[in-house]
Amino acid sequence: MTHTINLPRIMEIGKNSRFKLPEILKTIGCSKPLIITDKVMVSLGYVSEIQNILNEASITSEYFDETIPEPTSGSIEAGVVKIKSSQYDSIIAVGGGSPIDSAKAISILGKFGGEIHDYKFPRQVNETGLPIIAIPTTAGTGSECTRFTIITNDATSEKMLCAGIGFLPIAAIVDYQLTMSLPARTTADTGIDALTHAIEAYVSKKASPYSDAQAIAAMRLIGPNLQRVYQEPSNELARESMMLGSTLAGIAFSNASVALVHGMSRPLGAFFHVPHGLSNAMLLPMITEYSIAAASERYANCARAIGVAHIDDHDDVANQKLVSALIQINQELQVPTLAEFGVEKTYFDEVVQTMAEQALASGSPGNNPRVPSIPEMVELYNKLW
Repeated sequence: MTHTINLPRIMEIGKNSRFKLPEILKTIGCSKPLIITDKVMVSLGYVSEIQNILNEASITSEYFDETIPEPTSGSIEAGVVKIKSSQYDSIIAVGGGSPIDSAKAISILGKFGGEIHDYKFPRQVNETGLPIIAIPTTAGTGSECTRFTIITNDATSEKMLCAGIGFLPIAAIVDYQLTMSLPARTTADTGIDALTHAIEAYVSKKASPYSDAQAIAAMRLIGPNLQRVYQEPSNELARESMMLGSTLAGIAFSNASVALVHGMSRPLGAFFHVPHGLSNAMLLPMITEYSIAAASERYANCARAIGVAHIDDHDDVANQKLVSALIQINQELQVPTLAEFGVEKTYFDEVVQTMAEQALASGSPGNNPRVPSIPEMVELYNKLW
């Protein structure tokens, strides 16, 4: 069996790698970039630092900072207008998953037009948009090296999965120093997101020896450092491990796909504005327990890679330890239930059937070792309280 592997053409990884940005632009033959980011990145001074790095290489740049958390079809429209307003030849995406996801959509729509729902899965978007250099500032989404973007349809509240190498950044700059000022909640949510990516890529029906190697390496980096980085935010070694782990997990799931956790997570974000990493965290222990019997050996390997089970533990023992550890991580990282998050139960009951239908339509649940029916998914959603 053959496996197609897609990666950014250039990856710069490590402390101060952001200073390679002008060199990358030169390599790809671009000189008029638009920085796509959000207002938080501007207020933290990251965008002015990127502009200064470019200025020193005699590259002038403008920025667009109107991306929002959990981007929508409406929120990217202003970016499309901006990209069309001048002769920009490239995009520098600075921020967490939301600005990077927004940049991907803007890159394609800015060049080819249409509406973002025209590009949703199962369509494969392999057209080449404006080249993107992604500079993540969270250790979580792995979006800098994936061929996916997630955009919510304003009209239907559906979180649309868009896929294809057209959404893959041409370059990624993975500089953990940009995560040092992350608040604890964001550190926790994005860290669990990265862990979910690694686990789901490893148990996915589309896994390959290549994606397995990336996923296991990611779990070995994330497992011992997820709680550490939450408790010790200035621990550089932990930040560096989480950043590299996040990128490897992104490579793993971009090439093996995610599964049921992500499929069920997206509607929680769309309907109740639960941040993506947090909705993954809410689901991960329960979905792991639900799926474990269908891929016992694989989940046991996850437990060993994360460091919660011993190499000589029987698979059943390792799997019990895995579920317990995931529950404990959620407790330690203060992951709320849906009720604690403030979700209204009556509204939840109204939309839960739609959520299950949208989850299944996204395609991700079909990659899970155990694939639920829509009624089973409704039952799983109801356990989140």
